[in-house]
Amino acid sequence: MDRSGIFLAIVFIGCLSAVSMAIEDLPTLTAGIDFGTSTSCVGVYMNGHVEIIPNDQGNCTTPSWVAFTDSERPLIGEAAKNQAAANPQRTIFDVRSLIGRKFEDKEVQNHMKRVPYKVVNQDGKPYIQVESKVFSPEEISAIILAKQKETTEAFLGKKITKAVVPVPAYFDDAQRQATKDACFMAGYNDVRIINEPTSVGFAYSLHKEVEEKEILVFDLGDGTFDVSVLTYDSGIFAIYATTHTHLGGKDLIFFSYHFQVC
Repeated sequence: MDRSGIFLAIVFIGCLSAVSMAIEDLPTLTAGIDFGTSTSCVGVYMNGHVEIIPNDQGNCTTPSWVAFTDSERPLIGEAAKNQAAANPQRTIFDVRSLIGRKFEDKEVQNHMKRVPYKVVNQDGKPYIQVESKVFSPEEISAIILAKQKETTEAFLGKKITKAVVPVPAYFDDAQRQATKDACFMAGYNDVRIINEPTSVGFAYSLHKEVEEKEILVFDLGDGTFDVSVLTYDSGIFAIYATTHTHLGGKDLIFFSYHFQVC
């Protein structure tokens, strides 16, 4: 799991609060999307609190996995992850590690060593090859996001076309635009991007009066561990510094298991 339910709620409240300050005509229902490397989640701010939308399995988070089988429609989430061992080369996961990057990037080359599916170079960008078909990271991401959008609309009984998506502070312009493109492919027509640490800062200010001038934000995810320093002045949060590492929750579990076995 990329984040606990509490942290997800904090992120969503912060995201929606940040956008409402910038958009006076913000609709009542706007999706807050935590599109994580390992899992994803959708929340809607309504009736004074964040409502986390359960998926069709009744879970608050959905594995960010897509699997292609002999059937026409791909498997998504738990269904894709559960059959991965029997279908490794057609099961796609950790796709956010590729989104918006160039093929020669060190992160992409390292990613290729860790996954069983095939990543190819197309116009200098990483694409996922599944048999004779080739997909961009945005297209795979859009499959996951579209499924969650469908589930959210079924739960609420109305269409959702606007979304707020928090991204790591270290994401560059290409990664941010690629994230928006994936949301557009999924059926959203108005997408706002916000830095994850900033959204947490806004949520923090909702629950208590902020007196600190600097706030340290820890974001321990499944695949990464990000630390950011926010500065606060007259109601405005700004990211002073940020760093990240690919040492995440999965790595901690692996090292703990390896230590116990040894």
